[in-house]
Amino acid sequence: MPAIRRQILVTSAPRKVWAALTTSEGLTSWLVDEARVDGRKGGRVVLVSEDEDGNPTEDRGIIHKWRPTSHLEITFDTVGMGPLKGTRLAFQVALDGGETRIAMVHSGTLFDDPDQSARVEKDWRQAFGALQALLDG
Repeated sequence: MPAIRRQILVTSAPRKVWAALTTSEGLTSWLVDEARVDGRKGGRVVLVSEDEDGNPTEDRGIIHKWRPTSHLEITFDTVGMGPLKGTRLAFQVALDGGETRIAMVHSGTLFDDPDQSARVEKDWRQAFGALQALLDG
């Protein structure tokens, strides 16, 4: 299955990284305009952002893996018009020397389309830049 992979090192501790990835406040500080997270395995995630025309889009997902401060995996519903529709998003967080490594894999058939894949790759590059600035700031 095609996927987008990103990885960064940040100076923040894994607990702070985990909060940025798994709380409404954390996600709205670097990724989306609005977020609701039921932080547990089987919990729901709702992410709201604006599309290119300024209209709100919503992605809904279910948390399949929830290992605090180390592993998060969300599968997004196949309904709706959100950019994450029908994809799987996984984050791994681990200490690496004096830093914290954040690794992300975003996979799904959406990425079979080269234009979609390029757009999402660009979005993740920007998002990870914002995440790194937040966590290294």
